[in-house]
Amino acid sequence: MNFSRRALLKASAASAVLGGIGAPFVARAQQAEFTYKYANNLPDAHPLNVRAKEMAAAIKTETNGKFDLQIFPNNQLGSDTDMLSQIRSGGIEFFTLSGLILATLVPAASINGIGFAFPDYDTVWKAMDGELGAYVRGQITKANLAVMDKMWDNGFRETTSSTKPINGPDDFNGFKIRVPVSPLWTSMFKAFDAAPASINFSEVYSALQTKVVEGQENPLAIISTAKLYEVQKYCSLTNHMWDGFWFLANRRAWEKLPEDVRTIVARNINAAAVNERGDVAKLNAGLRQELAGKGLTFNQPETAPFREKLRSAGFYSEWKGKYGDEAWALLEKSVGKLS
Repeated sequence: MNFSRRALLKASAASAVLGGIGAPFVARAQQAEFTYKYANNLPDAHPLNVRAKEMAAAIKTETNGKFDLQIFPNNQLGSDTDMLSQIRSGGIEFFTLSGLILATLVPAASINGIGFAFPDYDTVWKAMDGELGAYVRGQITKANLAVMDKMWDNGFRETTSSTKPINGPDDFNGFKIRVPVSPLWTSMFKAFDAAPASINFSEVYSALQTKVVEGQENPLAIISTAKLYEVQKYCSLTNHMWDGFWFLANRRAWEKLPEDVRTIVARNINAAAVNERGDVAKLNAGLRQELAGKGLTFNQPETAPFREKLRSAGFYSEWKGKYGDEAWALLEKSVGKLS
């Protein structure tokens, strides 16, 4: 039974007048058997959180109030690294994390972010909903976490700067760029002779504002919702890596749920992921114009010279060695030969 706050206050007042006769019933009707926390690092307005709210409401309805999913957006429960440790200990039950950061625990999880590998979304979803995604999910499960089937979209990543547009690989030479706390990014930008600095997302705006770094790289949806256009002048549509979020669960908390509840929760989470993909694609299509109106200057460089630079710098062969032949073969099966 769902009460609005006002209805609940009226019910409580009425029960008080009646000497508390109705109070225990009201309390019981509101009580969920399972109250799980879902944390993420994205602003409240991002499609991921919009779809998560819908999904939480649908789960509550379908389980007759038995399962209550509480959403904590925008790093409210800590940085990505904090929340990863909380999901492992059971401090939070659900968490969406970029595969590129999950790689600190599950090395194979960052394979979708290999520089200049995926040319478009069709190739991404074929790989991540197919054999490559299944392989990564198997590795995540081995790390003692539960993981949902569908990845959520974070979009292709673009490069912004306060000093100059990036037109080719040489423009990265000596460029001070913020990257997430992840070896794959550091390795890629070092291959371009840039100066990458690993900074948690919650500190990005101030690092750009105070010129600790000249630039950063993120999908347009995040550049917009985090208002990075206020502290950047140029946006180069490099599409240098595709990034998405795995929807992770604490294994003990997940296995504690009755099977029928688990089925409802998983079905709604996976359906929300597919809806969010469509939202992000639509959002990105309109965002270039909107961000240009807010002062960002756009350019679209050719990707072939960047891929060639990574190949000659030994970036692809180095990461093939790290991921192993099986994972690399599944990647190349989707995107073609890299190394």
